[in-house]
Amino acid sequence: MASTTTPGTSGQAGGAGSGTWTVVLCWITVLLEGYDLVVLGAIIPTLLKTHHLGMTTGDATTIATLSLVGVAIGAVCVGPLADRLGRRRLLIGSVVLFSVLTLVVPLANSVAVFAALRLLAGLGLGACMPVSLTMMAEHMPAGRRARASTLTMTGYHTGAVITSLLALRVTDDWEILFYLLGVVGLVIAAVQWFKLPESQAFVRAGQDGAQRLPFTELLRPAYLRAGVGIWVASFMGLLLVYGLNTWLPKLMNDAGYPVPTAVTQLLVLNIGGVVGLVVGGFVADRRGIKGTTMAWFAASVAMLACLSIRMESDLLLNTVVFFTGVFVFSAMVLVYAYVTHYYPASVRSTALGSASGIGRIGSIVGPSITGALVASGVGHPWGFYFFAAVAVLGFLAVLTLPRGGGEPAGAAAPPARRPDASTA
Repeated sequence: MASTTTPGTSGQAGGAGSGTWTVVLCWITVLLEGYDLVVLGAIIPTLLKTHHLGMTTGDATTIATLSLVGVAIGAVCVGPLADRLGRRRLLIGSVVLFSVLTLVVPLANSVAVFAALRLLAGLGLGACMPVSLTMMAEHMPAGRRARASTLTMTGYHTGAVITSLLALRVTDDWEILFYLLGVVGLVIAAVQWFKLPESQAFVRAGQDGAQRLPFTELLRPAYLRAGVGIWVASFMGLLLVYGLNTWLPKLMNDAGYPVPTAVTQLLVLNIGGVVGLVVGGFVADRRGIKGTTMAWFAASVAMLACLSIRMESDLLLNTVVFFTGVFVFSAMVLVYAYVTHYYPASVRSTALGSASGIGRIGSIVGPSITGALVASGVGHPWGFYFFAAVAVLGFLAVLTLPRGGGEPAGAAAPPARRPDASTA
C-alpha cells in the first residue's frame, strides 16, 4: 500500500489544494507528451536538409517508428506497476526518465544512438498518459469521469500546438526544442514530488485490503468481453487520430485543393478536436459513456465519407473537417473514459495502460497504410474510404462493450470495497 506520508500527500489528501495540484500537474504531464510526440515530426525536415548525422529519409522513418514502439511498450508495462506501487511514484519516475533521455538526444553521435534514445524516452513517455488519466479519473466523482478524461486530453493538443509554433521560431536550431522539453520535464517532476498527492482510490484499495491484481486479471471472463472491445476500439481510434494528423494535408492536396488550403485543414481538424473533447466529456457524463462513444464513432464515419467528395465551397470543406476533428479525436478519448469508469481501482491503471499500449500499435499502422495508399496514387478518395471503414470497426467494437460501469459480476474484489467515489 502506498504511504500517505510521502511528500505531496501528508496533510492534504483529499483537500481542495491537493485536488487543484492533481488537475494541474496531470494536465501539464499530458501536455508534455503532446509536445514530445510532435517534436520529431516538426524537426525531421531540418534534420534531412542539414544531413544531421548523415540521416536519410529511411533513418527518420525508423526513428519515428521506434519512438512510437517505445511509447506502446511503456504504456502497457506501467499499468500493472501503477496498480501495485502507486500512481504517484510511477508518474514522477516516468517524467524523469523521458526528460533525462530527451535532454541527451541532441548529443547523440550516430543515427543508431539517436534512435535508441528516442526508443528509451518513449518508454517513459508512454507511461505518462495512462497514469495521468487514471489519477484524474480517480480524483473525480464517478459521474464526471468522462469529463476528467476529455479535459485532460486537451493538454495533448495544447502541447502539439506549442511545438508547432516553437518549431517555426527556432528553425535550424532544433536542439532547443529538446533541451526545453527536458528541462521543463525535470522541473515538473520536482513539483510533482512535493505537491502531487497519491490517488485516494489507490490508497483506499490498500487500506481495505483489496488485492493488487496482475495483467492476467483482464483476461478473466469477468473482464474479457470489455477488454477485447476496448482494445479493438482503442486500436481503431488511434489509427484514425495519427493517420489523419499525418496525411490529411497530402490527401487534401491529392483531391485538388491548393497546398495552403490543405495545410490549413490540419489546424481546423485539431481545433475541432479540442472542441470535441470538451463537448464529448459533458455529453458522456449526462447521456452515458458507451452510447456517446458509439454516436461519436458513427458521426466520424459520416464525416470521413463526406471528405472523399471534392467540395467547391471552402466554408463547407472547413465545416466538414472541423466536425471530423470534433468526433474522431474525442471518440478515442471516450474509450479511455469508459475504461476509468468500468474497472475498479485495483486493476484500473493496468486496464488503461493496456488500452493505450494496444492503441499505439494503431498509431503506427494508420500512417503506414495511408502512406501506402498515397504512394500508389489512390490516396484520395481511398484514404478516406479506409478511415471511414476503420471508424465503422471502432463503432462495432464499442457496441460489444457491457453497459454500465464499476465492477462487473464475478470480479475479484467485492463491490463494497470498490473505491469508485474518489475525493473531489
